[in-house]
Amino acid sequence: MPEGMLVLCATPIGNLADVSDRLRETLSTADVVYAEDTRRTAILLRHIGASPPMRSLFAGNEGARTADVMSDLDRGLTVALVSDAGTPTISDPGGGAVSRAREKGHRVTVVPGPSAVVAAVALAGFGGDRFVFEGFLPRKGKERAERLSRLAGEDRPVVLFVSPHRLIGDLESIGLVTGPDRSIAVTRELTKVHEEVWTGAIGEAIEHWAGRDVKGELTVVVGPGRIEPISAGAAVDEARSLVAEGATPSEAARRVATSTGVSRREIYESLIKGQDPS
Repeated sequence: MPEGMLVLCATPIGNLADVSDRLRETLSTADVVYAEDTRRTAILLRHIGASPPMRSLFAGNEGARTADVMSDLDRGLTVALVSDAGTPTISDPGGGAVSRAREKGHRVTVVPGPSAVVAAVALAGFGGDRFVFEGFLPRKGKERAERLSRLAGEDRPVVLFVSPHRLIGDLESIGLVTGPDRSIAVTRELTKVHEEVWTGAIGEAIEHWAGRDVKGELTVVVGPGRIEPISAGAAVDEARSLVAEGATPSEAARRVATSTGVSRREIYESLIKGQDPS
């Protein structure tokens, strides 16, 4: 079986002038391009003067298209994979194709490029030695509550993607768990003509963005929290309050351990025994 090559191609996050020479060459010489949005990718291809065959690969057809990608690779073709902007598989489809291609012995490589995540971290000014990328918050339910709880206790900057119509709701939810004074950076339309970077306290952010007709891509960076030391006894008391509100002992222990740093096992055993830790 001939060895095909899958190339993950990072594309500009807004400004087409950010196309690299290597991206231009890769897309111009690829046997086929799989794109999350063929209409947006067509604009990019016209900009660089390339006209390879193009097929769609988005969340709704990823399973079937991954099989098509494997078929092309099995024929020894060079397949380029692109998302709407930035790097494929980062909060975008394509992960399945990467895994399958590697399992079948095909070469998988990457053409790196612009990143909204890294750009936002740099612009936020909270430091970039350590940070966490959380992508989009879950819309509702237990998973959303758990992610927000972990975010509140995080001592590293946290990067989020936010849809324009969910910006205020997400900011308000974050503010409830972090308090109104946590620093935050809201970036919009990075690298584009109307690029905007707003920094301040989350309470001020809610006031600033409320009522605005927000458009474009948003990347939010929540500043690191300062984890205050808490005794094991206080942690158990907090967990007991969660149990009283309906959480299971296991869930309460995990949530409090995440936000306080106290041992999950110690909290759980104290809940079960009904005793304070020694």
